[in-house]
Amino acid sequence: MNVIELLDRARALKVKIVTAESCTGGMVAAALTDIPGSSDVVERGFVTYSNKAKQEMLGVRAATLDAVGAVSEEVAKEMAEGALRNSHAQLAVSVTGIAGPGGSGFKPEGRVCFGLAGTGLQTRVETIEFGAPGRDRVRRAARDHALNLLMLGLSHFAEK
Repeated sequence: MNVIELLDRARALKVKIVTAESCTGGMVAAALTDIPGSSDVVERGFVTYSNKAKQEMLGVRAATLDAVGAVSEEVAKEMAEGALRNSHAQLAVSVTGIAGPGGSGFKPEGRVCFGLAGTGLQTRVETIEFGAPGRDRVRRAARDHALNLLMLGLSHFAEK
């Protein structure tokens, strides 16, 4: 993913971006803000590592967390929509998962759920199984996938 191209495309479309991150701990926002001049595109980033933070900062419902847990498409959806609602951005990406080590048979290490929400865009969610190549590799792969989702989301605005 070429982050400069992503930022240039968002800038040309006048789209502001917000991130909502759990297992990546701000790596998506960091990748975006590593580029000089990104402040005209990156509106803000939420690092909501705990369930409490997801609830307080993004409005993720306790009932959702209780029913399906933090590593779920339902929570990824609520995170992305909450980030959009609690910002002045038009495009949001969310990441929640198990980077490792650990996990369980039910939710294995390397499972990461993503959300993509945008103004006038139906929220998209997906789960990627990165396997167990180690915490650092899972986090980097999740960051890169989230950046690719943002580029995909920008295509919606280009069609308008």
